[in-house]
Amino acid sequence: MANVDFLHEVINDEGYVAANSLAKVLHITQHDLAEVTGLSRDSVSKSTRVKSKATQARLRDTVEIINRVAEWSGGAGRAFAWFRSQPLPSFGDKTAEDLVKEGRASAVKAYLSRIADGGYA
Repeated sequence: MANVDFLHEVINDEGYVAANSLAKVLHITQHDLAEVTGLSRDSVSKSTRVKSKATQARLRDTVEIINRVAEWSGGAGRAFAWFRSQPLPSFGDKTAEDLVKEGRASAVKAYLSRIADGGYA
């Protein structure tokens, strides 16, 4: 099985999630990354904005969720597909992407923890 922990690939030497590296790992553009995370294009492309606390929180949440799902889905690519398209019944069939955009990443992480602990979705 491929290395599913891509976190080390997207964290730069300063400890920030590098938006350009994350986009590259996910095989999308920075514009697409902004759309997927609910951030502005400037937030993921301008170095001063990428380092903001709010932008980093949203990028880290996205990376953490994809990393968790990659463990059982077979890699970051499949996890990203799940993130974007899998309806989650516990959340009215919204996707993880929808919930992250709404600022509800912690709910997705709790949902994934319940599943990992053998609970129900």
